[in-house]
Amino acid sequence: MGPRSSTLEATVAQIVMKMAFQFNFSIEEKAENELETLGDTALQLESAQPALNPGRSTEKSKEISSEENVVHKDSVCAHEATPKTTDPVANCSPGKSQVQVLPKKRAGFKVAKEHNIPGDFSKVLENKVMDTVQGLYYVNISVVEMTLSNDSHEEDIVSKSISSHSDLITGIYEGGLKIWECTFDLMDYLSKAEMQFINKTVLDLGCGAGLLGILALKRKAEKVHFQDYNRTVIDEITLPNVVANWTDGGGDGGISEPSSKKHKKADLIQALMSKCRFFSGEWTEFSQLLLSGNKPFSKYDLILTSETIYNPDYYSALHDTISKLLDKNGCVYLATKAHYFGVGGGVHIFEKFIEERNVFRTRTVKVIDEGLMRYIIEMAFKISS
Repeated sequence: MGPRSSTLEATVAQIVMKMAFQFNFSIEEKAENELETLGDTALQLESAQPALNPGRSTEKSKEISSEENVVHKDSVCAHEATPKTTDPVANCSPGKSQVQVLPKKRAGFKVAKEHNIPGDFSKVLENKVMDTVQGLYYVNISVVEMTLSNDSHEEDIVSKSISSHSDLITGIYEGGLKIWECTFDLMDYLSKAEMQFINKTVLDLGCGAGLLGILALKRKAEKVHFQDYNRTVIDEITLPNVVANWTDGGGDGGISEPSSKKHKKADLIQALMSKCRFFSGEWTEFSQLLLSGNKPFSKYDLILTSETIYNPDYYSALHDTISKLLDKNGCVYLATKAHYFGVGGGVHIFEKFIEERNVFRTRTVKVIDEGLMRYIIEMAFKISS
């Protein structure tokens, strides 16, 4: 073999190595660029009721955390990057595309589950400190946050919220540990309008503290279901709040009560809880769980929801969930701010979205012109002509 042949072979080998390096680099660069887009947008919402959450930000800052750049076991981030291969050249075959493009995942994804109602209701209120608002009991959020931050917990949403300085981490935490001001607007509207709940099946969608559902229970609703994105919120906030409102805030646990009164109260709580079901998870997953489950399900006469339209990326899932779960003669009452700055959502863009879908009609039933303008919107199916 002559010198010229050896030189030619060396040159070919260098070209092949260079092409493999460039190909590998392009895949890594593409993956890194797609991941970097997740952290580009800081989302921020207006806050309400700062007195309910001492020591935390007075703004409803719903920001995308940098933690979204990793894939969590129970959440899938948007724009998931194409996985790298250990040897991209070896995996390619002639005549075929060298890069496989995977379908994008939903921006916020958490598998839905139904939460079991404990047999011993006194344990639900262990280590809970109760406050009151508009005649309803609710757990002190700061105490819950302190307890959760000191203990290991499956979702670990408190430490993640604190470390990211945010009340929202898309796909991980959706703000359910706080009570937002539009909840009080809707409670006030339902009370003044003397909304009838007797014999009604009600869903508190995106429930958080569950005050809207608790109000429905107080007004003799036949069944009330509670749904929140996070399991922690249901277990540590919603469920304790429901129990507390039928045990006078927990009181002394009935220690000083006569035995007959204890049994009567226990029977009352048991009857109340038989009206309730508790769910966590993403909306689409939640509706699929209900409709495909083994338990009988009747569509809802009323769906109550507050501050759930801050992000237009969620409108499709919200719309589809309501359209699947609402009774044909049912109504939705939605409390919202006029606009959520930094996020893009708000009442007008949501109404436009609803109009384009042409499934529901909307009607503004109340405007609260105090500070940032807020609205109560009624939704119902359009009547077919």
